[in-house]
Amino acid sequence: MKTYKLFMVVALLIFWQPLFSQSDTQERALLLIDLQEFYFEGGVSPLSEADEAVGRAAILLDHFRKNNGLIIHVKHDFSPGGDIHKAVSPLSHEKVITKKEVNAFINTDLEYFLRHHEKRELVVAGMQTHMCVEAAVRAAKDLGFACTVISDACATRDLTINGKTVSAENVHLSTLATLNRTYARVMSLEEFLKVIEN
Repeated sequence: MKTYKLFMVVALLIFWQPLFSQSDTQERALLLIDLQEFYFEGGVSPLSEADEAVGRAAILLDHFRKNNGLIIHVKHDFSPGGDIHKAVSPLSHEKVITKKEVNAFINTDLEYFLRHHEKRELVVAGMQTHMCVEAAVRAAKDLGFACTVISDACATRDLTINGKTVSAENVHLSTLATLNRTYARVMSLEEFLKVIEN
């Protein structure tokens, strides 16, 4: 009887492991940055094409979940509207990091968590392209991580300087152009899924 009970416990642990463990054999992790309610319509700082970006981030998240990939949600300590968008809401076993700085590595356990899980590559999506996404990618590269930025799963906003407005599209594209090749591979969601599925 004891042997049977032991067998059942082991079998259940193996069966339910995906619900409790994010360990996998891949070297990459998904880093979703600041996909929070205040960046959407009705929030205090709505971004251009935020809905489209979070929709693609949700597809990306679903891919990592189906493949038992390591998933990290980053959120900025801010209210009102600080909750992560429902389209990419974390599951109970997924890592959530709350930050107070632009750079998600500063005063958080992000680097430790990645090294503990032996990850070498980050797949990054989120908001804002020119701020928290860019800061995380540059820091990650300096720390020795390879980065892939999913271009159409990020969003930003218009910026103004010296009385002139730079459109969100140009802010987004110029940031990605700066990161591309030097700090990261920049790919669309479609391109990324094709690469990893082949």
